[in-house]
Amino acid sequence: MTRLIRAELVKLATMRLTYGLAAVAAALTALFSLLENNRAGANGTGVPPISTPDGLRTVTTVTGFAMLLACVLGAIVANGEFRHSTATLTYLAVPRRSRVLAAKTVAALSVGALFGLVAGAIATGVGLVFVAVHGDHVALGTGTLIAHLAGAIVGAALLGALGAAVGSLVRSQLATVIGIFVWAIIVESVVGGLYTSVRPYLPYTAATTLAGAKLGGAAFGPAHGLNGGAPLPFAAAAMFIAAIATVTALTASRTTLGRDIT
Repeated sequence: MTRLIRAELVKLATMRLTYGLAAVAAALTALFSLLENNRAGANGTGVPPISTPDGLRTVTTVTGFAMLLACVLGAIVANGEFRHSTATLTYLAVPRRSRVLAAKTVAALSVGALFGLVAGAIATGVGLVFVAVHGDHVALGTGTLIAHLAGAIVGAALLGALGAAVGSLVRSQLATVIGIFVWAIIVESVVGGLYTSVRPYLPYTAATTLAGAKLGGAAFGPAHGLNGGAPLPFAAAAMFIAAIATVTALTASRTTLGRDIT
């Protein structure tokens, strides 16, 4: 099993797509962190000044896009074998396909954690730079900022694992990638906006709250920042996302992975 995981990590380390998605995640995190910092304290933006705990929390937890791209990478790692017709060789070398899925999931989880680390560090760094420039007091303690960074790592890692499970369940790479974006950007925003009591149980939303984001803060459109409901506790949210990933992976191992490869 260790060799399988190592092989999957080597694949990820040698794929230009990995670095491309990481660069996009870092760029988007920096961009939206800058935008949130510039909007903080302005009338009608809904973002409190960064001199307040809520304001600093808002600008240092803009890590949702990195989590989303970690999920995309996990999916591509899983169903890329089918797109590039390398699945046959992989499954001939390792007939127990569930072991391959487990190795891909662990690899996606590991790289996803790096995505979260980079995004969390960028968002926190940009926020603290703005605090220093304005001469404000850092409204959040070091322990809280570290907890948000750790939450970004855990959230991105779990979504990476979930992406690998979804990618194994749906062999079409294009359909999987589109489906991930549609779910996170449209479905969760619409459902979360209409039924605030459901928001804590939406996987992408739950992952962003792990990083300290306000419930609904990662939503798009009118649902963004909509008040109502409370996020799940950290451990409960992490176990919830892990449970979804596990159920999806088990479903894939009993259905899609068992089909003939064409």
